Amino acid sequence: MWTSALLLSSAFQQHSLVSMSDAQTPERHQRLQVGSRGRSVAPSATSNADVEDVPEFESFEGMIVPRGPGFLAAFLDIWDLDVMKDRRDVNKQQHNTVAYANDNLIVRRAQEFQIKLTFNRAYNPLRRGSPQASKGTYIPVFPSEERNKSWKGRIVDTNDNVLTMGITPTPDSIVGKYRLYVAVQTPYGIRRTKRDPSLDVYVLFNPWAKEDAVYLEDEAEREECVMNEVGIVYHGAYDDISERNWNFGQFEFGILDACLFIMDKGELPITNRGDPVKISRKASAMLNCRDDDGVLVGNWSGDYMYGVAPTSWTGSVEILLNYGNGGVPVCYAQCWVYAAVFNTFLRCLGIPARVVTNFFSAHDNDGNLKMDIILDENGKVDRDRTKDSIWNYHCWNECYMTRPDLPDGFGGWQVVDSTPQETSDGMYRCGPASVHAIKHGMICYPFDSPFVFAEVNSDVVFYQRNRDGTLIPVRKNTKHVGRLVLTKAIGTNGRREITEAYKFPEGSAEERTVLEKAELYGCQRQRVDPPPADVELILPAVEVRVGDDFAVTVELKNLSGKSRTLDLYVSGSVVYYTGVPSSEVIFKRHTLTVEPKSVAREMIAVRADDYMTNLVEQANLHFIVTGKSRETGQIATAMLTVAMRKPKLTVKVSGSPRVREEMFVTVEFTNNFKFDLKDVDIRVEGPGVMSPHHKIQRLIAPGTTMSWTQSFSPWRVSGEADVTIVG
Repeated sequence: MWTSALLLSSAFQQHSLVSMSDAQTPERHQRLQVGSRGRSVAPSATSNADVEDVPEFESFEGMIVPRGPGFLAAFLDIWDLDVMKDRRDVNKQQHNTVAYANDNLIVRRAQEFQIKLTFNRAYNPLRRGSPQASKGTYIPVFPSEERNKSWKGRIVDTNDNVLTMGITPTPDSIVGKYRLYVAVQTPYGIRRTKRDPSLDVYVLFNPWAKEDAVYLEDEAEREECVMNEVGIVYHGAYDDISERNWNFGQFEFGILDACLFIMDKGELPITNRGDPVKISRKASAMLNCRDDDGVLVGNWSGDYMYGVAPTSWTGSVEILLNYGNGGVPVCYAQCWVYAAVFNTFLRCLGIPARVVTNFFSAHDNDGNLKMDIILDENGKVDRDRTKDSIWNYHCWNECYMTRPDLPDGFGGWQVVDSTPQETSDGMYRCGPASVHAIKHGMICYPFDSPFVFAEVNSDVVFYQRNRDGTLIPVRKNTKHVGRLVLTKAIGTNGRREITEAYKFPEGSAEERTVLEKAELYGCQRQRVDPPPADVELILPAVEVRVGDDFAVTVELKNLSGKSRTLDLYVSGSVVYYTGVPSSEVIFKRHTLTVEPKSVAREMIAVRADDYMTNLVEQANLHFIVTGKSRETGQIATAMLTVAMRKPKLTVKVSGSPRVREEMFVTVEFTNNFKFDLKDVDIRVEGPGVMSPHHKIQRLIAPGTTMSWTQSFSPWRVSGEADVTIVG
């Protein structure tokens, strides 16, 4: 009787390639296809694929094989192979993969799964030689422990001709889709089972296993950052935070294959796919299409004629399925869309991940930790010469992993960002950068730590430009940038502030030390020390609904013992959330006198007619008020971002919340504006209960209510609640 062996080899999901018209995607250069001859014996594998299938019979070299089809009849034969892939079986239950809408077996590294083998007669093991194995993509697993060199195998149970075998992938196994074969070694060669796609096995990262690089000890945090399918993305302004619900849908049908396809499209070598550092870095490039035909096309112009407006998306499922069906970039995205889809990718593969929002996020182009705002000689903002901008908010991701490439202590949460801002090693990507290293100024460590450090630590410096072109610093704000860093709370829909994970308290001794340390590692903070002003200018926050008249309050606080008269310039502009101005809609001059050691206030009226015709999609107004003292010539200045509140949809679910029973979701919206709303795109979806649906409402007149009811039938229980709908 001859021993059986289990062989796994890499496989992939076939995808068809389709073309896209020039109107739908930016112009791309076709890659030059070249061979590898002269550099290596064969090109490295960069697709989760085997071009040739493993033969059913492989004769030993030099062996004379008897003629006739029945010469193997005397040897052990496999009648049936059961990988126990049903969601009620032990494998998916123990590996936390029940939620995946996939009929194949899905398991996690460093944890045993079981298969059942039925032979034509009772199994009687006898040790013989080992088949040849390649670099992690062809893995022999034996029922005897001492013969296993990588993946572990053991006999769990035997019952006559049925054998139950336990298989444990190594903690650093390649993540992807494997083909499964059972082989019997005969005197003439190896006989294998036929290729059966239904027996393919997906192997994922395992945050439940201590040996895995993505192990996350906290069970509640693991449940939130791996298993939760619905999340919240924070946006708006620091003092007026808004929430955007998002369906990550990492377990939905086709999403796992789409994530593997992204790695194939990015040509990430198969041998690198066991390393979460390399996977997350490659994915941060592949989630945008700037240089590699990646998943999403970025668009901040406000013109979305050839795609979906970024604000219209409610989840990642439709985006990833569209891209996975051919690799054509999906239109359009902005930072929160990139971060949310990236979050789906990471959680789907088993890497703990969360979406993070940094309010007042600096985009430091030259690495000097300084945002320059230029004022003319009268104190008015010179928009032609002011090039730097501060994003009202910026979203990125954190993923949890060890960092064996860094010294001890710098593992844990890592920043990864797929929004195309700056290139890193020649591609638009960012990270993974250790959050702990950023907080402590150790920005010499890869990847892109200086850029992330600047996003939360840059200064805002106001300069007065003289007639001869010289710039004189007149005001510095060291606390404006990186004001608040938020992510969703664990297990609830509340907020969790994690600013302290990125920086020490502003002005503290620790913060000064960290800044000095960052300078030692090359992130130079340009020293600017304007003279102290004896008048402070304050703009209190204000809450405004779109279409309302409102007023901005200007407060002047005189710290001196003499009266001061200031000439004020009030500039209000419609801006994108990136801080880039669209158009100036308000400019007013005022003169205000403030008595010694007192406060004076001035109300600046803003009418809806001033801004409504110029609003861009996220309805942000940015005010800069500057004042020049007639007595001292000193400049006082302050900034205020007004993120206007927009009307909200009302989503109601009715019906019996049971699997495979019909239910209904009703979306209602009332137009409280004084003008028509045209071509309103409404989208609704829910993980495990409702695939993405959308409706175009051509006209919603002022004062009228739109109502849309859509039926659906849940195919599984979604999380803790029976039904979760994102609209």
